[in-house]
Amino acid sequence: MTDASDAPQTPQIYLITPPDFELSSFPGKLSGILDSVETACVRLSLAASDEDDVSRAADLLREVCHARDIPLILDTHVRLVEKLGLDGVHLQDGARTVRFARKELGADVVIGAFAGASRHEGMNAGESGADYVALGPLSDTGLGAGELAQLEDFEFWSQMIELPIVAEGGLSVEVIETFAPFSDFFAIGPEIWKQDDPLTTLKSLTAPLG
Repeated sequence: MTDASDAPQTPQIYLITPPDFELSSFPGKLSGILDSVETACVRLSLAASDEDDVSRAADLLREVCHARDIPLILDTHVRLVEKLGLDGVHLQDGARTVRFARKELGADVVIGAFAGASRHEGMNAGESGADYVALGPLSDTGLGAGELAQLEDFEFWSQMIELPIVAEGGLSVEVIETFAPFSDFFAIGPEIWKQDDPLTTLKSLTAPLG
């Protein structure tokens, strides 16, 4: 992933897999999307915690992503990243395990941290060695405590902090249009996979990015 100081003005797409999918069909679906929409990276984010399930999915998606020079990042499972030949890990607990992950994985592996609606927690994650920070959700998803990341936090981040900022959760055309001037990436997943035609939905959702 690209530093904010070097990033293009237009935010990039960061694709998140569904929490559960058919191994026989999903790699083909993902291939079609990656061939049609420019994508910065893909996050494998499975609900399953069984190592064999994660490994099988990672093997298939790694082939799809790496064939297109797109990094594949694994959600949460730090100790599987090197074993599976993946490009990084996305941590869901803010700054708490960033230092551990960096020690385990070294300097060259991407480490991202989701900090919820807390700019302060995001800054702590950056200081602990994260390569990017995700804030969200940006609109009500009906999940969690309902606390939303604020536009002013993204404005502050874009002006004061070079670390890339990812907008994640509760995305809509209107939200993307509003947050685009202050975001480096939009992490898109649930917004498209629950639809009959994920590719068309993705293109419509990201229309404000031009």
